[in-house]
Amino acid sequence: MRGYVAVTDGEWYRFLAKRPEIADAEVNFWRPGGGPLRTLTVGEPFFFKTHSPHNRVVGGGFYSGFATLRISEAWQLFGLANGADSLERMRERIARYRRTPIAPGEDPEIGCIFVRNVTFFPENAAYQPPPGFAANIVQGKTYDMSEPQASGYFGDLMQLVLGRKIEIDLGQPWHDTGPVFGDPRLVPFRLAQQAFKAVVLNTYHGHCAVTGTKIRPVLQAAHIRPVTAGGENRVDNGLLLRSDVHTMFDGGYLAVDPSYRLRVSPRLRDEFGNGEQFYAQAGRVIALPDRKVDRPHREFLEWHLDEVFKAS
Repeated sequence: MRGYVAVTDGEWYRFLAKRPEIADAEVNFWRPGGGPLRTLTVGEPFFFKTHSPHNRVVGGGFYSGFATLRISEAWQLFGLANGADSLERMRERIARYRRTPIAPGEDPEIGCIFVRNVTFFPENAAYQPPPGFAANIVQGKTYDMSEPQASGYFGDLMQLVLGRKIEIDLGQPWHDTGPVFGDPRLVPFRLAQQAFKAVVLNTYHGHCAVTGTKIRPVLQAAHIRPVTAGGENRVDNGLLLRSDVHTMFDGGYLAVDPSYRLRVSPRLRDEFGNGEQFYAQAGRVIALPDRKVDRPHREFLEWHLDEVFKAS
């Protein structure tokens, strides 16, 4: 089992530690720069360690995804879960870590690591840093938690994060699952709700998969199979769509087949006498994420075709 220990901003963690109702849902562990954690998969443990001189592990949760967002977008999606009481305060904190100040009107991009089900420890329960965590590490370190020199340490730490004693085999892959919807084989890939929106936006490079629109205020992360119908917040159960396209997709007037081609219902013309823009695109392959693993899952596309699409 892998886990990541991240160096945290003290003000960020203290703000959220006082608000457990926010932290327990989902938080944005932002960075002024830096890319995704390619060493972790969704659901694996993520821990927070303070800077020196405090230098203690103060809490942890479960990795829920990564996206590059503008500061204003991160605030719109996560609000107080960004670890600040206002957008202005968040901008001030980010500016402290940048090499260049943030100019008035500037809205720079930041790296956003999403962590769900976060627990912050009481002051008297903060932990020493894990074995081999060098003082000069400024962002964080990935651990194989089953290694002999680390297994005892992380075994105890996991009990604190989970808030209960359970048997954990650190030598096996493991994911915090939370409430289960749909096929349990797919559980490790589930994102939290706000992370789903951000990761889908990031995965489709901010462009509608059908129209190519890149005006962010009108773009929405659409579920192929809704959560209310047994779907999940997984990137391969998502499409980035313009708001009107999203409405037509949910209403069954548009669909995507397992070959990623756009399907357009004849009911769009019959009921509304419109939709020529979409009929002209019927049969074309939609815009897709770069990584195959992020592309719409065949199972979800087939469900939408069978259960939602108005084929006739």
